[in-house]
Amino acid sequence: MSEYEHTCMIRGDGGRTLRSILDRIANKWTLLTVATLDQGTLRFTDLHQQIPGISQRMLTLTLRNLERDGLVTRTVFAEVPPRVEYALTAVGRSLLAPALTLARWAIEHVPQIEASRAGHHPDPPQTR
Repeated sequence: MSEYEHTCMIRGDGGRTLRSILDRIANKWTLLTVATLDQGTLRFTDLHQQIPGISQRMLTLTLRNLERDGLVTRTVFAEVPPRVEYALTAVGRSLLAPALTLARWAIEHVPQIEASRAGHHPDPPQTR
């Protein structure tokens, strides 16, 4: 059994738990949201303005998922209008180092990936 297979089978659930966690944290909006919150506690509007291309709905869903998974805290202040702030938890902060490592890898390999993409010819459409 490979190290990968062993790691995926640790919980005895066929890797479902690991896959669901990786699906969540590998999402581009999750990584951008976590990276943005690295600067400190932010309100929803500030987060939305600092994450290019994310819709309000997608940011809401991303924040709900991150809160449910324990990566982000949501604090509601009893004011009029209500003020809501988001911050990384210790678990959320622990994601920053591996995410930066992955980002550095991507940046380092951009030329090779772009060259490969440019030279790739999609398969012709299937004929019947």
